[in-house]
Amino acid sequence: MKQLAIIGSTASGKSDFALALAQKHNAIILSIDSLSIYRKIDIASAKPSQDELSLVPHFGINRLNPDETASVMTFIDEYRAIDECAKNEGKNIIIVGGSSFYLKRMIEGLSPIPTYSHTTLNKAKSMLERLEECHRLLSSVDPKSMEKIAPSDRYRIEKMLLIYLETLEAPSQWFKAHPPQPIITDCPVVEIKIDRDLLRQRIALRTSKMIQQGLIDEVAELERLYGRALNSMKAIGILEVLEYLDGKISKLEMETLISTHTAQLAKRQQTFNAHQFALSASGRVDELLPIARSYLQ
Repeated sequence: MKQLAIIGSTASGKSDFALALAQKHNAIILSIDSLSIYRKIDIASAKPSQDELSLVPHFGINRLNPDETASVMTFIDEYRAIDECAKNEGKNIIIVGGSSFYLKRMIEGLSPIPTYSHTTLNKAKSMLERLEECHRLLSSVDPKSMEKIAPSDRYRIEKMLLIYLETLEAPSQWFKAHPPQPIITDCPVVEIKIDRDLLRQRIALRTSKMIQQGLIDEVAELERLYGRALNSMKAIGILEVLEYLDGKISKLEMETLISTHTAQLAKRQQTFNAHQFALSASGRVDELLPIARSYLQ
């Protein structure tokens, strides 16, 4: 079994590149994307079409409902599932997606967490009703770790509190004694590079197409079903439509803002990728094609 990870900014052509490679090199695809993981968020996530999904088995798409929370553990579970499938069926694996933070975490590894007792879980649930008190308690136990965590960050406070209650030691000491174990190994990472002007043109075209496909109706239905408070409702393409539905901006302004914010996201992705990965190759799609093929043969 061979593996390859493809990274790049949004609208750089990652999905099309991965699909073409998968069809020629007996591969299945793991999408690492913080929005495509959700069902019902189809247009806003720019996920592959049903026809494209039918060509090659995909993992990491349509796995959660919008009222669930995606995390690195979500994608670790997806990777373990695709790894088992690939081994059983004699397939290669292609990992692709814009949320490369999750890929980095899986390559570098995570520290194992303790097994939590029912007592610990129940105690933590009760304590978390007073979130700021939990933050103060943990800050007294592990000040260096907690200075990076906001008093309102329930997700991270809960993780730290569970470790402390179960082990009765500072979470930083637990992590020091249990160093990270890589989840993904032996996986070259290649990055798609794209000219800035061409990328902006693609983003504008994709935004226009999303609106034509029914983005506004999709977001309106998501709001009806789930409200606005969920993390999944704070994505680019959703927030701007909600502003339009509120009458705060015009349809043209909505489209312009989606394109602008997407371009800003692309720049952040490019910066992150440039500094966070030991790349095996980087270049335009045509330059990467023979290199990517060699990794899958």
